[in-house]
Amino acid sequence: MPDDSARPIVDKSKLPSRHVTEGPSRAPHRSYYYAMGLSEAEIHQPFVGVATCWNEAAPCNIALSRQAQVVKQGVKVGGGTPREFVTITVTDGIAMGHAGMKSSLVSREVIADSVELTMRGHCYDALVGLAGCDKSLPGMMMAMVRLNVPSVFVYGGSILPGRFHGCDVTVQDVFEAVGQHATGQMSDGDLHELESVACPSAGSCGGQFTANTMACVSEAIGLALPGSSGAPAPYESRDALCEASGQAVMKLLELGLRPRDIITRKSLENAATVVAASGGSTNAGLHLPAIAHEAGIDFDLDMVCEVFRRTPYIADLKPAGRFVAKDMYEAGGVPALLKVLLDGGYLHGDCMTVTGHTLAENLASVVVNGAQEVIRPLSNPLSPTGGVVGLKGSLAPQGAIVKVAGMTDLQFRGPARCFDSEEACFDAVQNRAYKEGEVLVIRYEGPRGGPGMREMLAVTAALYGQGTGGKMALITDGRFSGATRGFCVGHVGPEAAVGGPIGLLRDGDMVVIDAAAGTIDMEVSETELAQRRAAWTPRQNDFQSGALWRYAQTVGDACDGAVTHPGAKAETHIYADI
Repeated sequence: MPDDSARPIVDKSKLPSRHVTEGPSRAPHRSYYYAMGLSEAEIHQPFVGVATCWNEAAPCNIALSRQAQVVKQGVKVGGGTPREFVTITVTDGIAMGHAGMKSSLVSREVIADSVELTMRGHCYDALVGLAGCDKSLPGMMMAMVRLNVPSVFVYGGSILPGRFHGCDVTVQDVFEAVGQHATGQMSDGDLHELESVACPSAGSCGGQFTANTMACVSEAIGLALPGSSGAPAPYESRDALCEASGQAVMKLLELGLRPRDIITRKSLENAATVVAASGGSTNAGLHLPAIAHEAGIDFDLDMVCEVFRRTPYIADLKPAGRFVAKDMYEAGGVPALLKVLLDGGYLHGDCMTVTGHTLAENLASVVVNGAQEVIRPLSNPLSPTGGVVGLKGSLAPQGAIVKVAGMTDLQFRGPARCFDSEEACFDAVQNRAYKEGEVLVIRYEGPRGGPGMREMLAVTAALYGQGTGGKMALITDGRFSGATRGFCVGHVGPEAAVGGPIGLLRDGDMVVIDAAAGTIDMEVSETELAQRRAAWTPRQNDFQSGALWRYAQTVGDACDGAVTHPGAKAETHIYADI
């Protein structure tokens, strides 16, 4: 006879895990859980998936497994039964500058899909997701919104800054040092010393690159506990945040509060606001539409950039600014930045969050330290509009995006110099086979054409390291790293692979970019363009089987988030309601 003390402590009649734990017909299923050491009481508690992107690929992810153990303890304290599992990551810093980067954006979809399948297959009731490297953060958040079970996001934390010749450094400095070394401005010994000290601990890249940008988003959008993204990965103080996240997801189960109660048009605008205010990564222009897509909300690149235009840039963070993520944490973290923005009227304070309280309620007791220098007052912004700007025009009818944080000249006009791959452009840059004043064009690197929409940090960092800042522009239908700086325009759409105007450019065509006006145009007549379009034929990429081939068949336009399925608008049921 079952032990009466092991009866369910919650009503599981509407929870997914009832399909694997309740009733006589589920005896075979329960036998598996006994095999793993669960007690009868644990089997009848809610099952909480604890998903991490732990691996040994890079420092971004290496601390996630340890943090997951503390999350599991929090779930247990809250009366749940944690079930840990892992998914993949592709780490951009290591994938950068070669064909491996084609796998990066694709990994976002694989992460979301694999978390969905694991949760569906085992009927878990709630989810705590831990992520470190760039694409794993939006991938995990997309899965949460898609499944719509009570969920809490946990960022694994940033890396500590390295020290080189008395200055804080990040991996961005190493990429730029490659350009300095190529021009004789850095010795072999200094390059080796820099690479040895730039990344001294576990954690994600320390500037306001994509990982830290999306970590800020996780708090602003309401999926992470306030302050949880700030502490660097090695800090033991992360344990308290992880345990609290485990307890929080159990509270969400009790309240019946789900991600789609949190992800709204307003909360997405809050997320875009924190990206702009912090000079965040242009990749947010891909990831926010993709998260919105999982909730069935229209929030494309135009809408993201509309928020960027009205938001002041106030957080003085690398790559354009002076400070790293650790400095931001010590200045009060994301709550301090959000408090400044909320008090200035730039955020929707009535948005619900995973605390069960609104954003305004979460920030009510936050006091911003006036002595810190990382977050400027709204009366003295770094610039009156956001650090990231959207562009549109004859060269990019679907739009494009550029990070203007730290730039002084927002206009550029120059002749195009076209390359049909990142490698071809990088070779030209390494050999200094370009002229100052040119607009370097890297095409056939979009979501379909790459396939995979590579980031171009190796190229942009080498250019910057060669001292070309302000003297060159670069445009691509691919992406740029959050660490990219300079006049670098990404996400140009339609992409070359589908006959977009970027694929019709020829060497010498004049390109005009005005980031102040939000325009990007090519000085080519409509008659000439029509003739080129008629002569254009599609190019076949080198990936005619496997995961990259499959991705290219299903991926959509960058302006809509480069998503690979119809999204919530096409749903006939939600997993959480099975």
